[in-house]
Amino acid sequence: MVPVLIKELLAKNPQGERVTVCGWVRTMRDSKNLVFVQVNDGSCFANIQLTFDRNSPSQNASVDEIESELKKINTGASIRAEGILVPSPASGQAVEVSLEKITVIGTCNPEEYPLQKNKMSMEYLRENAHLRARTNTFGAVFRMRSQMAFAVHNFFQERGFVYLNAPEITCSDCEGAGEMFQVTSLSLEKIAELGVKAGAGGMKIEDAHKIVDYSKDFFGKKASLTVSGQLEAETFATALSRVYTFGPTFRAENSNTPRHLAEFWMIEPEMAFFDLNDDMDLQEDFVKYLLNWALEKCAEDLAFFEKRIHLGLISQLDSVAKSKFVRITYTDAISELQKSGAKFEFKPEWGGDIATEHERFLTEQIFKCPVMVYNYPREIKSFYMKQNDDGKTVKAVDVLVPGIGELNGGSEREESYEKLIAEIRRRGMDEKIYDWYLDLRRFGTVPHSGFGMGFERLIRYVTGMENIRDVIPYPRAPKLADF
Repeated sequence: MVPVLIKELLAKNPQGERVTVCGWVRTMRDSKNLVFVQVNDGSCFANIQLTFDRNSPSQNASVDEIESELKKINTGASIRAEGILVPSPASGQAVEVSLEKITVIGTCNPEEYPLQKNKMSMEYLRENAHLRARTNTFGAVFRMRSQMAFAVHNFFQERGFVYLNAPEITCSDCEGAGEMFQVTSLSLEKIAELGVKAGAGGMKIEDAHKIVDYSKDFFGKKASLTVSGQLEAETFATALSRVYTFGPTFRAENSNTPRHLAEFWMIEPEMAFFDLNDDMDLQEDFVKYLLNWALEKCAEDLAFFEKRIHLGLISQLDSVAKSKFVRITYTDAISELQKSGAKFEFKPEWGGDIATEHERFLTEQIFKCPVMVYNYPREIKSFYMKQNDDGKTVKAVDVLVPGIGELNGGSEREESYEKLIAEIRRRGMDEKIYDWYLDLRRFGTVPHSGFGMGFERLIRYVTGMENIRDVIPYPRAPKLADF
């Protein structure tokens, strides 16, 4: 008999139906004549209780066989159980399973099982990432992650977007940061030998890379793992009108903080014929859609996060989902921060980044709601953003929410060939690398816009988890790639 997921069993009306349950044992309690086994299969937060009454076993139960299997059970063991779904007299559960048969599929030695401890730190669970999904916390996190991924696709599919798989290997740098993981088939040992020889010959260490012949590399040029699928998405937006990418991206930034990962997932839509206001409208709708989805579809897991992880989480998400987002220029945002009189670690000044402490102050103290800050200084934003007429700012926007600060951000893209190539040259970028990108401005150029949202940042926000490493199955960070 095919097992029924526990979340489905718990929703059933108990009418003496014979069912099969498979899962992992959370606890077993033996009280003389009664045995209670709590089983979870990961389909929901709740367990289902299996009961065995030694005094009045089911007519179909083989008492000796059940007793033999019960002796093998410890926390973490996997079992297959068959029995009758009956009303439960216990509080907090509507149904339970009266055992007729139980088979231990995989035993679990309590002396060796890493999750046997009563209290386990997040760091400890990170070291046991291959098992942590069995805990209440991480089961809830990854169910939430699954639901939010489905919500992302739902949102864009409902609005006529085409899903695009952007390449993970690229020869261009979207952000211009240079912090990229290099991809090569060349022998690193031979390159090191050449570097040593070059150094002995008087070449400076920082110039040693010039001796590498990338024409002999796999792609015939220097290649890296992508930091963004945006540029490729723009090419498709200028053919299919509205597209979105949703996939892994990589950044070789040596940041060992609760907010940074080396491998993370990005959601990046691109829309032809959208200006900045259209872009901001879509971003606001997107954030509200995702939060409402979490509130409606993930109520049980959210209740757990509210109780154990972040008190006030549900009201915070509900408030943002119902709010009208305030829109304010970067210049006015800096002015508001300066005249607030608040003491910040980083002084807010025009021309500098708006730090997380500033973002949270704007949303939590000044406006007490989500804030969209737009028209940022040209010098602190990417080369592809459309320039405003003032020559100092670009049509960029960041969406700030209470509790975390920036959640997503985007811009109207520069559609003028002349302005874009001038900006590439001004920044000293290699324009040959961007020939294909510039072609979009030469052949049927159109106004277009887009934005990006880090998926893990979203999951961190809707779960209340403090460390971004705890919302991705296997975190990749400096000195952390064990699985």
